[in-house]
Amino acid sequence: MTSQMTARDLAKRLGVSQSTISRAFSDHASIHPEMRARVIESARQVGYTPNVIARALSTRRSAMIGIVMGGFQNPFYAMLLDLLSPALQAAGFQTLLFNVAPGEELDSKLTLLGQYHVDAVVIASATISSQMARRWTDAGRRAVLFNRLVPDTEVPSVICDNEAGAAEIAAHFRSQGRRRLAFIAGPGNTATSIARERGFSQYLHQHGHPPVATVRAEEYSYEAGFQAARALADKQPDAVFCANDILAFGAIDALRRAPGHQTRRNVAIAGFDDIPMAAWPGYALTTIRQPLSAMVAATIDILQKGLAGEQLSAEPLALRGALVIRASSTEIPP
Repeated sequence: MTSQMTARDLAKRLGVSQSTISRAFSDHASIHPEMRARVIESARQVGYTPNVIARALSTRRSAMIGIVMGGFQNPFYAMLLDLLSPALQAAGFQTLLFNVAPGEELDSKLTLLGQYHVDAVVIASATISSQMARRWTDAGRRAVLFNRLVPDTEVPSVICDNEAGAAEIAAHFRSQGRRRLAFIAGPGNTATSIARERGFSQYLHQHGHPPVATVRAEEYSYEAGFQAARALADKQPDAVFCANDILAFGAIDALRRAPGHQTRRNVAIAGFDDIPMAAWPGYALTTIRQPLSAMVAATIDILQKGLAGEQLSAEPLALRGALVIRASSTEIPP
């Protein structure tokens, strides 16, 4: 026998119905364990494997999840993919990765994803228009936003509590005696940067020391962080909060090379994400660690409930991050 054997051939060989063969290879289908074991063992002997495409056509479900992600110059997204993809597979899904280039509109990618008959998409590092989000969900498809928000849509989202994390950074700076605090923001249209700036600024206003300056980086990159830190020189901050770790690395190196007051000797730095490089001794970056494992688990739970037909809340699920204090904000070297 060859791998070209069909489910009908295997069913005839075992003297069972074709639906029994299908149920044996479906994790959640109702079938007696002994029958499942018999079917799978016979399939192994004759080299039969299920035809996923045929199953998708008959069940209208592909068990395929599209992951929309980009910005892989930031190790945060590689960390996320390493957690998300195996977790989806463990839950019985297969994954299809769609890379979105910087500045590329997601709406056209969703049209392409629809052609692949994915059951749902996880949108992790791109912006979807509210119009396209409605078109996607109105067509009966599911989506979950990962650490991003789209106003005026019913698409569920799982986020880190960006405002609370930013407020913790502000409180930490103040506990270190810092009073001239500045913020390096990410691109203006990113919900994460907006929320982090809001949390940081609101806390400082409430405690009588509003930020001395905000500089907006045009992208989340080392180079943008480096240039943004140089642009802050005239404001003479004694602490700088960056919208993510990559920006913070650039800011630290810019301050190390700047003359006079603007050196790392007297400027505390913090970031957001806690990517692996943040713990490197050369940076030792104070940051907010995003609860990625919990966020991934919540995302899969929402996907499963949505695909089962449950009504989902459009209220964002915000999970609290953890402040990780390192030398960049406490042990400023000479």
